[in-house]
Amino acid sequence: MTESKFRLQKYLAHCGVASRRKAEELIKSGKVKVNGKTVTEMGIIVDRHDRVEVDGKKASLEKDKVYIMLHKPRGYVTTVHDPEGRQTVLSLIKGVKERVYPVGRLDYDTSGLLLLTNDGDFANRMMHPRYETVKVYIATVKGYPSGDAIKKLTDGIVVDGYKTAPAKVKLLEKYTNKTKLEITIHEGRNRQLRRMCEAIGHPVIRLKRIAYATLELGGLKPGEWRYITENELKQLKEKMGKDESDKY
Repeated sequence: MTESKFRLQKYLAHCGVASRRKAEELIKSGKVKVNGKTVTEMGIIVDRHDRVEVDGKKASLEKDKVYIMLHKPRGYVTTVHDPEGRQTVLSLIKGVKERVYPVGRLDYDTSGLLLLTNDGDFANRMMHPRYETVKVYIATVKGYPSGDAIKKLTDGIVVDGYKTAPAKVKLLEKYTNKTKLEITIHEGRNRQLRRMCEAIGHPVIRLKRIAYATLELGGLKPGEWRYITENELKQLKEKMGKDESDKY
């Protein structure tokens, strides 16, 4: 890392505290101090010699970048800490000395592929809408969606006053009063896919993410994790490309 000065939120991301978006929330909530003074404004510039603290703990720049793929089981929250005391995905990551955090989120009742890292720029690009990162899910829904219902998903459907981008939908299998679908989207609004299925009258029974960008879950079992390979990371970064707006 050749930079010596950073916007505070980017500094926190580089330190492995949280993604840049989450770091902004920490700043706004008054949990960040710079040289002993609480900072709540965006855009403050800091350098390596400033003392930055989050909830009283010093934030230091991470030297080694870490990229992890986890098969998140159901019943875990995708956060670093949970005020309700539920198990977080970080409790599954054993033996990693670097402080990592989730890239995006999966709902409490959703399983599947989740990335964790301490690379703030990487996390920011993966989550930013402009990159339209592809996400593939296996959704088991109630009942048997008609062709018209599926067409609503593939055309885009209004959910909470917002029309979703077109999805790709493949019918995989039918069971007793339920259907298994493969659904591909590139948006990431809160519980979006569940809300889409509810909007066509076929609520989700079970949801699992099997692919994210160029990565596939493969044979990783629930609760298992591994480091992303150099080749996988190269493919991800090539797909995301470079963005000048992420500088500084």
